[in-house]
Amino acid sequence: MKNLFNVSGKVALVTGGSRGIGEMIATGFVENGVKVYISARKAKACDELAERLSEKGTCISLPFDLGNMEGVKGLASELAKREEKLDILVNNAGAAWGEPIDDYSEAGWDKVFNINLKGPFFMTQQLLPLLRKAGNYEDPARIINIASINGIAPPILETYAYSSSKAGVIMLTRHLAGQLVKDNILVNAIAPGPFPSQMMAATLDAMGEQIKAANPRKRIGTPEDIAGVAIFLCSRASAYTTGAVIPCDGGEVEV
Repeated sequence: MKNLFNVSGKVALVTGGSRGIGEMIATGFVENGVKVYISARKAKACDELAERLSEKGTCISLPFDLGNMEGVKGLASELAKREEKLDILVNNAGAAWGEPIDDYSEAGWDKVFNINLKGPFFMTQQLLPLLRKAGNYEDPARIINIASINGIAPPILETYAYSSSKAGVIMLTRHLAGQLVKDNILVNAIAPGPFPSQMMAATLDAMGEQIKAANPRKRIGTPEDIAGVAIFLCSRASAYTTGAVIPCDGGEVEV
């Protein structure tokens, strides 16, 4: 029982890992002995975080734009050159777009869906050979898709593509879980509520105190909150859990 949450020695890829929730998860993994690859569109931010986290463990930067197939295939190919197997894939790279419904643009819609929904599916597809090599009956490989509580309950803001894409991530998680369980790969999702991130920065600046007051826990999320759920989903503690969607939101969609 004392090793129930041990993830040391595993190899992980965290997409969108240079900031926000991706950075929080990557940090939690590195500090608990995981060899972590992080990817992001902006190479400088990705390289800088990998350098900082390497002071605590092993973190390697592989910058790619996962909003297109060239970037998805490029990242999978580069990782395959470096690793024979992949224990953990965290599909976290994401984007948001907000506009009034009368003006909502096709470009914004396509950008969000390409990154938030198309990206996780094809990233998973391209990395299946490495995930299959890692997973076994006793210790399956893990895929964590980062959804959102906006994919469970519609938000007030006019972020139509974001909420729709995150609802799609939840269904994709369930669908993949049923398909990949036979390959000893478990697929689960985390649905975060408000966390300090670049995506949430403007909203928190404008409405931070109201958001905290409306939350049953009276606060926003911390790095420990999201990293803890991710570590659970990658450890022995969750070896009988697949197809689950775990809200990490202080009770916003449950209470």
